[in-house]
Amino acid sequence: MLRRRGAASAPRTGRPADLLVVGLGNPGGEYERTKHNVGAEVVELLAQRHGAKLRTGKERARVDEVRIAGKQVALAIPLTYMNDSGDAVRRLVRRFGVEPEQVVIVHDELDLPVAALRVKSGGGLAGHNGLRSITSHLHSDAFQRIRIGVGKPTSKERGADHVLSKFSKRDRAEVDVTIEQAADAAELIASDGIDAAMSAFNGSSA
Repeated sequence: MLRRRGAASAPRTGRPADLLVVGLGNPGGEYERTKHNVGAEVVELLAQRHGAKLRTGKERARVDEVRIAGKQVALAIPLTYMNDSGDAVRRLVRRFGVEPEQVVIVHDELDLPVAALRVKSGGGLAGHNGLRSITSHLHSDAFQRIRIGVGKPTSKERGADHVLSKFSKRDRAEVDVTIEQAADAAELIASDGIDAAMSAFNGSSA
């Protein structure tokens, strides 16, 4: 595991949070409801559930704060493209005075079947450019992850084309359920911690 080198210990610029939940995706209407944007959809749902209004801030992200189980939780969706997500996350970490371990990244996962859900603390990048950017900017891979499966590309399909495409009608119905469950997982992390969420949502395998 990479060691943190001061990204989160920089002077805080706003009110401290207990948890920062970031949903990854690409900005712009053409990317809405694509496979790469499922993380952003989860944070949008969390905002709806808790009456938040995500507003554009200086951190290159849409942001608001809510209370979940008595905890101060910051919700954010970067306005950067996926490959530069780390810049927004670094700014958010500084604003809310959190350590990498208090950051939850919600993202798509090629290595999981469509609509599968897994919760994870730390670990590798699995070829995900958003996670790579975040790890680079935070100098740490200790952040928590909520992973939503989008399946692997076909042999004739490039990875980039796969994640930037939309789900089939059948898959979309299953993914919509998973997005609800992923929001539940984020709430459980806030209330009971990462171990409780992994136990509840990972089943027999992680």
